[in-house]
Amino acid sequence: MGGTSETLQRYSLAVISHLLLVVAWYLFVELGEVPKFVLPSPYATVQALFVPNYRWIENVLVTGAEIFGGYILAVVIGIGIALLFSWFRRFEMFVMPLLVSLNMIPKVALGPLIIVWFRYGIGPNMLMAFAICFFPIVLTTARGLREVEPDLLDLVRTLKGSRWQTFIKIQLPGALPYIFSGMKVAAILAVAGAIVGEFLGSDRGLGYLMLQVQVTLDTAAMFMAVILITLIGSVLYGIVLGLERLLVVRDARIQ
Repeated sequence: MGGTSETLQRYSLAVISHLLLVVAWYLFVELGEVPKFVLPSPYATVQALFVPNYRWIENVLVTGAEIFGGYILAVVIGIGIALLFSWFRRFEMFVMPLLVSLNMIPKVALGPLIIVWFRYGIGPNMLMAFAICFFPIVLTTARGLREVEPDLLDLVRTLKGSRWQTFIKIQLPGALPYIFSGMKVAAILAVAGAIVGEFLGSDRGLGYLMLQVQVTLDTAAMFMAVILITLIGSVLYGIVLGLERLLVVRDARIQ
């Protein structure tokens, strides 16, 4: 009962803080007589949704596909590589320094190369999201797989358990808090990666739309695009949090 009350209170405060932000935004614009092209009011921002030329639904779906697609790809490949690291120590010693070096490359610098290699479209922007959020998942998952009790691993080996059985029964449950820790960080980075890709080269998506309306100084549409991007990221983050609450006991979660 206490946990439910605490959760309700947390969500209530979150909603109130967002409402207060909107009220402060409205009062600042109205009382400060701020020009619309500098900072539109909340009402003007919502009105931008009804401009048919902006194709909001199509652009939201494109950006959402890039974010979710790149993120899911990063989770699958990242956990897979971390698993190989736990199985083959020399493979980790060989590949991990390479991954660190590649991660040091500014992802913005990769944008023009990705465009040259794959042209415009959802795929290249998905790849950009993948490139940005991949490393945190590998890093935290590899650490979680190493944190498993050695005695448990020895017991499974004594019972002649396979590597896959060891992973499913012992390593994965113990590593889940670390995996979700990396997944939460990656969820935020995936949004940035997809939008950076759209800024560098795209013909659809919310990032592309922002560049188009910037020319006409339609700041309300730019604000609406930012809000929608934030909502897509929040949905992804909320899904990850929901899965964490479902699969990881509360005391084991890494905040």
